[in-house]
Order: sequence, then C-alpha cells, then structure tokens
Amino acid sequence: MSATPEPTVVIVPGLRDHVADHWQTVLAERLAEAGRVVRTVPPVTGRRLGLDAQVGSLAATLAPLDGPVLLVAHSAGVITTVHWARRHRADVRGALLATPADLETPLPDGCPTPAELAGHGWTPVPRLPLPFPSIVAASADDPLAKPERVAELARGWGSRILELGAVGHLNPASGYGEWPQAEELIRVLESDTGRAPLGATPTGGHP
Repeated sequence: MSATPEPTVVIVPGLRDHVADHWQTVLAERLAEAGRVVRTVPPVTGRRLGLDAQVGSLAATLAPLDGPVLLVAHSAGVITTVHWARRHRADVRGALLATPADLETPLPDGCPTPAELAGHGWTPVPRLPLPFPSIVAASADDPLAKPERVAELARGWGSRILELGAVGHLNPASGYGEWPQAEELIRVLESDTGRAPLGATPTGGHP
C-alpha cells in the first residue's frame, strides 16, 4: 500500500504585499528547505480590496495542485479562506487560521471601514462549519479583533481554538517574525485532523 502523500502547504496571506520577515514567509522558507511542497497565494495587484479577487487568487493557486493540501492563513487571509470554502472544493486536510481580522466591526485608523469592506463583499463573514478540520490561533490583544469575536467565529466554523496570549496581530509590527508553533500546529492537523487536545501554553515566541 502506498503511503499517503504529504499535503502541499498553501500559505494564504492577508491584504499585504510580500514581507520578508513575516512568519508566513519564514514558515514557507523553512518548510521548503525541509523538502515540503509549499505554495504561497500571490498578492492581488489590482482591486486588492475586492473579495472576489482575493478568493480568485486562492482558487488559482489551488487549481493546478494534485493531491491534498493544508491551508495556513493569517488575518484577512483567514476570511478569504472561509469565503473560498463556501464557493469551491478541494482536498483540504486542514487549515491553520491565525489571528483572523474582525471585518464586521471598525478597525484601527488607516484600515478599510466596515462600509468599504461590505461594499467589496467581505461581510457578512460566513459562520457555517468549514468542510475540513481547522484550528483558530487567537490573540488576547489583537488590535484587529477582540477575543470574544474571534471565539464566536471559531464556534461558527467548527474550529478548535488555541489561545496564544498577548501576541498582538502576530505580525512583525507585534514583534513576531518567526513563529515556530505554526509548524507544530501543522503537524497536529496532519496527524490527527486537528482534534487532539491543544496545549494551553504556546511554544512560539518573539524572534
């Protein structure tokens, strides 16, 4: 009997350009160095705020892949992933959904307004169970989402939730470049479909 192939890891960034020291970039490089097949959804160059463009970019990244995939999303990329799952199907073995942005309440200055996001199709955010196992990694002090809102989303998606503590938005601005725990959570999703007990204390940390 042939062994089950390792899923291709697909990195789903938020609404940002390539950032060299972002944990998703570092993760992709580390996994590739270890021999894993990794693909990163490229930034949308036009109509970036449009949900259809973001979902389309994820769909286009997944389309040529053979075999199972595992999604690793961050921020608005989590919301892209959830909307994609309502429209498309693929052999998704699991999804790591890190610090989802709450796009239904006002965000900090400089971010799109709820009205702009609604006009581009982002809201309402789906709250139906995802068709694959998922882990939501939540921050206690995320400026883009209050913990109770993230917990509400996780319940709607049927996700396990892992509380990371005060990690901000889990990005370089919050002091996070490398996030080693992402690799641990990928292994959890691969080994037991994300349903094993998750430790209360995160092992990832500041670079």
